[in-house]
Amino acid sequence: MTYRKRLAFLVFLDSFTVVAAIYLSYFIINPSKELLNPTIIISSLILLISHHVFASIYRLYKRAWEYASIKELLAIFNAVSLSAITTGVFQQIANQDVYVRILGITWLIHMVLICGTRLSWRIFRDLYYKVSSDNKRTLIIGAGMTGTMVVRQLLNNRQSKLSPVAFLDDDKKKHHLQIFGLPVAGGIDELEEVCRDLKIDTIILAIPSLNKRELNTIYKKCEETDMKVLTIPKMEDIMLGKVSSNEFKDVKVEDLLGREPVELDIEGITETISGKTILVTGAGGSIGSEICRQICRFSPSKIILLGHGENSIYQIDIELRNSFQEEIEIIPVIADIQDRERIFEVMEQYQPFVVYHAAAHKHVPLMEYNPREAVKNNIFGTKNVADAADAFGVNTFVLISSDKAVNPPNVMGATKRFAEMMIQHLSQKSSTKFVAVRFGNVLGSRGSVIPLFKKQIQSGGPVTVTHPEMTRYFMTIPEASRLVVQAGSLAQGGEIFVLDMGEPVKIIDLAKNLIKLSGYTSEEIGINFSGLRPGEKMYEELLNENEIHPQQVFPKIHIGKAALINEEALLNFMEDFPVLETGEIRGKLLDMANNRIKVTAAV
Repeated sequence: MTYRKRLAFLVFLDSFTVVAAIYLSYFIINPSKELLNPTIIISSLILLISHHVFASIYRLYKRAWEYASIKELLAIFNAVSLSAITTGVFQQIANQDVYVRILGITWLIHMVLICGTRLSWRIFRDLYYKVSSDNKRTLIIGAGMTGTMVVRQLLNNRQSKLSPVAFLDDDKKKHHLQIFGLPVAGGIDELEEVCRDLKIDTIILAIPSLNKRELNTIYKKCEETDMKVLTIPKMEDIMLGKVSSNEFKDVKVEDLLGREPVELDIEGITETISGKTILVTGAGGSIGSEICRQICRFSPSKIILLGHGENSIYQIDIELRNSFQEEIEIIPVIADIQDRERIFEVMEQYQPFVVYHAAAHKHVPLMEYNPREAVKNNIFGTKNVADAADAFGVNTFVLISSDKAVNPPNVMGATKRFAEMMIQHLSQKSSTKFVAVRFGNVLGSRGSVIPLFKKQIQSGGPVTVTHPEMTRYFMTIPEASRLVVQAGSLAQGGEIFVLDMGEPVKIIDLAKNLIKLSGYTSEEIGINFSGLRPGEKMYEELLNENEIHPQQVFPKIHIGKAALINEEALLNFMEDFPVLETGEIRGKLLDMANNRIKVTAAV
């Protein structure tokens, strides 16, 4: 129905309702009275005109009555009451007899009929929705503000395939009450019983205040019901209008793993970055690109996107230009960190204030097969960027390191530990503040196990896990990148910053969660154990026991006190490297990285 047709219909309906109300009231008070007398006709006209005037003022003809609520009822009350009062006033002015009882009954009938005609739209919509729909019966976990908002959205959305039938909430004061006509059926502990009794198909988690541990606990209870589990978007995305509150998403493995995000020292980071030139190496990688996104939030004057792969640099360049081009000068630079002359040229040209060095070879088994390339990129490449930073007066140099640098049994971890020691030595004689940031595995990065697991699940399985007892630390890409940015603002020189990453996660649990979240069971997909690959450790550490300061320098951030290898030994290895055999490279690297060469003072 078009707006004009709808308006004409409502005006006609209201006109009939108003006339019916006043004639019914006269008939109720005095059934024998002539109904076509001048008093009744004049009163009807006054009430009719005043009703339409106040109906326009309170926008009764522009409201979507299928979504009527308390506000709409108040608008009807105001319009009907004011039209009745206006009628009484005009009767008084015209010296007509004012029948208070008749006006009172007229007001009551008028109110009932207008409310009835309007709310019937809402009643019809709700009945039609429930009767004609074969939607999924949905249980809402959380009867707070977010849960009620979710239910309102679902009830008002005709296209939604979810039909809310009940709430669950641990607040006992809400038990046995109804919200929007839906019962609060009990607490989380009664989940399985409620799902069975109410024949639930889908569960929505509507408690945005849940931390990772609480979400994991509730999700495990939901798993026992074999129901589809959805969660709401982040509240900031809803408030910013990026998504609607009824755009639910599947629970992702990232929601269940990792830890609570680190709160940043906004003032300190702003002082370090705002208005400065920032250079990021490896800017096209998963970590490097996220570091660029985080940095741009703090309004640098320039950001230099340095990388070897033109396609990845092109993609992050376009992304940042779409969001920040008006505020920040974005400069893409194609360069290989192994090309010392080119790196010095870039550093001299742009004179960055802070360098975030994320470029590296990170794949453990591949580096076991290619140790020479790992050394050239992770050690010589790092030295090139660090020396250039020192030569051209960069204020802060932040090396992206890894938990694999602790007691490394593999080439990749050894090259990362070598790089740490190299910049620690450089920090002792340079005006540039050189620091490293160490963290665990990153969910969703190119080298993460999750993309591999997803591909295996999509192809029907099985999922390949190296060992049932293997554990890893996990964090999200944004969290890792925030830590890197934060470390740059905390740097004094020579530190190894380490994130308190909580408890390690079993890889087999990660695989089972991912299978479940993909809609399958472990029996359907299957899990095979392949054994440890070259260079892999069963357990990973962030610091040796004798390396960690117990005090946190920032919430959830520690400073390590890793021992230094004699600088001469590092330089000797780099000088001898070109003539070393592959086996010799690996052996000497591991000796130095594991402190099996003479140790000097600790940092």
